[in-house]
Parts: sequence; structure tokens; C-alpha cells
Amino acid sequence: MECREKVRRRNRIIDIVVFIILLAGVSAVTLVLFYRQTMGNPGSYHSDMKAYILEMQGLESGYEFPYPIFFKLGALIHLFAPPELSVAIATMLLNSLGIIVAKLAFNHLTLQVLEDGLILCRREQRADKSWLAGIVISMAVTGLFFVSMLYPPTGIYLPGIRFKYLGVFTANPFHNATFMAARPFAVLAFLWYVKLLSVYEQGEHKTADYVLFAVFLLLATMTKPSFTLVMVSTAGLIMLFRLFRAKFRNFIPTVQLGLCFVPTFLDLLYQFKGVFVPVEGEEGGLGFCFGEVWMQYTSNFVLAVGLAVGFPLLVLVLNYKECRKNTLLCFSWQLYLVSFAEAFFLYEKGFRKYDFNFSWGYMYGIFFCHFCALVMVIRKTAETVSGRTGQGRAAILLVCQWLAFLGHVVCGLFYFKTIFGGAMYY
Repeated sequence: MECREKVRRRNRIIDIVVFIILLAGVSAVTLVLFYRQTMGNPGSYHSDMKAYILEMQGLESGYEFPYPIFFKLGALIHLFAPPELSVAIATMLLNSLGIIVAKLAFNHLTLQVLEDGLILCRREQRADKSWLAGIVISMAVTGLFFVSMLYPPTGIYLPGIRFKYLGVFTANPFHNATFMAARPFAVLAFLWYVKLLSVYEQGEHKTADYVLFAVFLLLATMTKPSFTLVMVSTAGLIMLFRLFRAKFRNFIPTVQLGLCFVPTFLDLLYQFKGVFVPVEGEEGGLGFCFGEVWMQYTSNFVLAVGLAVGFPLLVLVLNYKECRKNTLLCFSWQLYLVSFAEAFFLYEKGFRKYDFNFSWGYMYGIFFCHFCALVMVIRKTAETVSGRTGQGRAAILLVCQWLAFLGHVVCGLFYFKTIFGGAMYY
């Protein structure tokens, strides 16, 4: 027993060291990119960073950004650094915080089972490989934050796909700082809601979990509301369905969970007053369409979806029976479907129409599908290496899933490289 504790302690040290090295590397290259974006122009390093810098300084930016957390952090750093560098550091810190949160979540969800699988594998091969568990998870999580849409080499065109990014979209839009900044809070809110979703009807919960979920959701909203719009819609539909299915017997626990959304609703009302109060001469409010805005960028929705969520879709198909019983994976797909529906059917009236702002929520749907599919694949890897599942067919299917994830990561790294070099994001 003591020997096993020493092994686990050694494994933790290796895991921490490797993750710190990876995090430092990612933080360094993203800081350079974000700084270049603050110094860029519409033709090179295109982003909204110039407007963010003005907003952070309290100057007129020409836009409304009623979500203060990112800008307050930038203002705090601005006490010690120039404005451009302050915004770049704030973006990098929040993006890196998202990686740390994801790593802690993956360790909680998969590290123990993967280590145990490698320990069982050691008994047959007489070599301790359990130290690889943390490294595999660290590399997978780092890869998750570079995942992009699949796309072919330059010069090869796919039917109906006009752009690499526009119309297909990515889990990691590096040109949008507020998306990256909100993600750590979005991940925490997502995971805490899944935790409550499994137990709230039975009353098996702690008040602290409700408070933490409410706080994380509010923080995500106050950094960028795109995740909240799809999260609130998905959660509301699920809770209403369960309420009617139970014939209102779960009314009180449903109300208790619903109260967690109240602070976020109030903040959303404040943020979206600009949408529903039209500018003079412009329409206001939300419009309804059948993919009209989306079709400006692609005419092949089926292929666009496949390119965006190829890896999660493969995991879903190959593990369908298990996925149906997995609350985490089920909720990720429910969130994705709602985000797709909002992007397809809704738009902001007026001059914002073709900004396609509902695509940001869709990209959160893409991200969480990848996130939860990766959790599933790591757990399946643990089962396969331990010998608990058949080695032949199961191993081949597992390799296919890892190759699909690797395909998204490789495309993402090349996509990051083009943006890092100053090319346009689309």
C-alpha cells in the first residue's frame, strides 16, 4: 500500500511538471499572438482588440461591451503596463485559466481510471507505465485548446464550403478575446450544472453547489454572454421536460435550481437592452429565419457540421449506448443542438444581422462536444489498456477516435499558425 502511494506521488509530480511546461509554452505563444492583435490593423491580425483597448481605458470605442470582467482585469494590469500589453496579458491569463480549469476537470474525471488501467496493464508487461496517465491527459487537454474545424490543404475545395472558418466555425476562435476570456467560467458553469442535473430532483445536493453554479454562470455572462444564451435555453428546456414528465412532483427542486439563473437573467436584461432598444432608423429585437444568415457563409450545412464536430460525432456513433447513459456527454450534445438551432433560426435585427452573433454560442456548443467526447475517449482508453474490453475490435475503434481528435488538433495548430503569422481568420 505504501509503495502504491509512492508511485502515485511520483506520478503527480511528473504530471504537474509536464503540465506546467505545456501551459508555459501555450501562454507564451498566445501572449505573443494577442499582443500582435492589439498592434494589428484590419488587414493583418484582424480582431476587435483596438476597441477592447479603448473600452478598457474608459474611452469611446464605438461599440457596446456591457460585460465588464475582462475589461476590469485589463484595467488592473494597465496600472503597471501599457494599454496594448495589458489587454494582451488579460486575454492570455483568462485563456490559460481555462486550460487549468479543464486540466483539473479532466484529472477529476479520468486520471484515476487511466492510472488504474495502466497499473493493470503493468501486471502483464512487467513495466510500470502509470506515470503516463497524467502526461496523456495534459497533452490531450492542451490539444483541446487548439482544436479547430477540419479543412483540406490549400487549393482543395469542398462543396458548399466557401471559407475555412466562416460557416463551419471552430472551438477556438483565437481572433475573439472575449470568447477566450469567458471560457474558464463557462467550463465551470457547465460542469457544475451537469453535477446538479444528476441529483437535483432527488434533493441530493449541497447548497454550496447551487451557489457555485450561480456564481460561475454569472461570471461567464459578465465576461461574454454567448455561452449563457445557449446554456440557459438548454437547461430551461431540460428542466421543463422533466417537470412535465414528473407531473410537477419535482416542482420545488426545479424552482430551487431555477433560482440559480436569476442573477444571470438580470444581467442579461441589462446587457441586451441595446438589442431591443433600436438605434434611430434601425430595427430592434430578434428576428426569425431559416438559416438565412448562416447561408451567407456556407450552403452545405451537413458538411459544415461534420467538419466542425467530426471527432465528437464519431465518438457518439461508436459509443452510442454508453453515451445515452452518460449525463456529461448527453448534455454536451443537447447544448450543441440548442446552439445550432439558435444560430440557424435567430438573428439580431438591424445592423447586427450579418455579424452573426449567435455563432459564438454555436462555437461553445462545438467546444463542449469536443470536451466531453475527449473525456469519453480517455475513459475508453483506460478500459482497453487494462484488458477489461476486447483488445481487437475495441482497440481499432479507439485508435480511430484518437486519430479523429488528432485530425482536429493538427488542423487547429495549422490554423493557429496562419493567424499567428497575421493571416485573416476566415
